[in-house]
Amino acid sequence: MSNTPSNTRVRRTEHETDDTTETTDESEQSNLDCPECAGNLVVDDEHGETVCEDCGLVVEEDSVDRGPEWRAFDATEKNEKSRVGAPTTNTMHDKGLSTNIDWRNKDAYGNSLGSRQREKMQRLRKWNERFRTRDSKERNLKQALGEIDRMASALGLPTNVRETASVIYRRALDEDLLPGRSIEGVSTACVYAAARQAGVPRSLDEIADVSRVEKNEIARTYRYVVRELGLEVQPADPESYVPRFASGLDLSDEAEHRARALLQNAKEKGVHSGKSPVGLAAAAVYAAALLTNEKTTQAAVSDVADISEVTIRNRYHELLEAEETLGLA
Repeated sequence: MSNTPSNTRVRRTEHETDDTTETTDESEQSNLDCPECAGNLVVDDEHGETVCEDCGLVVEEDSVDRGPEWRAFDATEKNEKSRVGAPTTNTMHDKGLSTNIDWRNKDAYGNSLGSRQREKMQRLRKWNERFRTRDSKERNLKQALGEIDRMASALGLPTNVRETASVIYRRALDEDLLPGRSIEGVSTACVYAAARQAGVPRSLDEIADVSRVEKNEIARTYRYVVRELGLEVQPADPESYVPRFASGLDLSDEAEHRARALLQNAKEKGVHSGKSPVGLAAAAVYAAALLTNEKTTQAAVSDVADISEVTIRNRYHELLEAEETLGLA
């Protein structure tokens, strides 16, 4: 054991190259060498020491423990003892940084408040709500984000789609795209665009069912927002609708796989060009169910896909003809 003082600093060896720099924690750790024997150094978090693996030299001691001073034995206890709030989110107009006063008239011990205290808390809630939205822009944003959350919930869209839709709306608000258009219309267009960007598209009819504006206004506003903001939205892929339709009809994985194969054949033959992706997906699911001997009807597929039975029949024949053509080729 060497008599080197315990507060000796760690020497870092820098391997400088022309095109790479060590930036990650792993690379920095790999460059830590023992000042005595050039051995590898390891950090002992339990004892707060940095020790050489080879000669046992204690290079650093009494390191700062940046973890909590409390212990938790399950997830519930950990959440109760945590001193931080929820992460910031674009789905709230203030990004979740403000505080809320609980609507329950109880104190910290769970006891009910007296009448005078209840009146006081009601006044505080009112003023707190007023302070959270200081100007018309924040009130606009609050209303729009509430609409986005409502529609996304009704459509079963995941959290990342809500975040994306909120970011798109914030951009539209910052670039003054709202004058002359309704808040509900722009909000709906943002949800429609975000769902397509995330690869979980919803048809225009499905969007219109949960929106408070007409279908034509949604389409018009969507095109305007995409053009003005320069959003990169790819055409909807019919295959992206298949899992949702198959799940709604309780079809097997084999039928879903067969439907995807039918759509891939249609793409090779160019049948999908100019056709509604929802109609193609619905017809492929119906055809796949018949080919795998699973019971379903055009009416059931029509209800799930929200498309007419006539469209399903027309696309159904086109898909089968495309597959027969490929089979003969």
